[in-house]
Amino acid sequence: MFHVMLVEDQEIVRQGLRMILEQDNEIRVSCEASNGLEAIEKMAAHRVDVIFMDIRMPDMNGIEATRKIKDQWPETAILILTTFNDDEYALEALNEGASGFLLKTSDGKKLIEAVYSVMKGGVVLHDEVTAKVMPRLLKQSKKAAAAPHVDLTERERAITKRIGQGKTNKEIAAELYLSIGTVKNHISVILQKTGQRDRTQLAIYAVTHDIS
Repeated sequence: MFHVMLVEDQEIVRQGLRMILEQDNEIRVSCEASNGLEAIEKMAAHRVDVIFMDIRMPDMNGIEATRKIKDQWPETAILILTTFNDDEYALEALNEGASGFLLKTSDGKKLIEAVYSVMKGGVVLHDEVTAKVMPRLLKQSKKAAAAPHVDLTERERAITKRIGQGKTNKEIAAELYLSIGTVKNHISVILQKTGQRDRTQLAIYAVTHDIS
């Protein structure tokens, strides 16, 4: 059973999300919050696996809430709910540790699939928003080129490349003929070598450093 929190200041949107997500028997919306500050308070009382996080909210926005929640509960996956006008915020949220972003207009199937994907260690990026964010990542790659070189082995580069493609540990293991445990061990080493905090930052690292 996957326990989900909905963080959105519009109650009608939360109700819609709850109805969609709980169509799947393995997903339960355990709690809701109307802003980032309330979300942090709810985290102290509820066990949550995935958070659907709005960006523009009163009292505390989704960016700041993502930063604080990932600092205290790094194992919790956060999916940013965004609009086309929020692409800059979406990129900032990824840098703060979010596991991806989705448009609020996404269909129900995509939202449910997103929960399963991040619980397997994947990164979820909505195609249409990615098209807007990717140029910004490519700009970052120019700065990254001047950064100190990190010596990754051929196997580590292969894994990092696939993380940048949003693939799960299971998919990476199958493609490289490795066990899932071995993939996890490699990722831990890669994170240490590159100085990245988590899988999402490593995915951004793979893109900005053109690891392919």
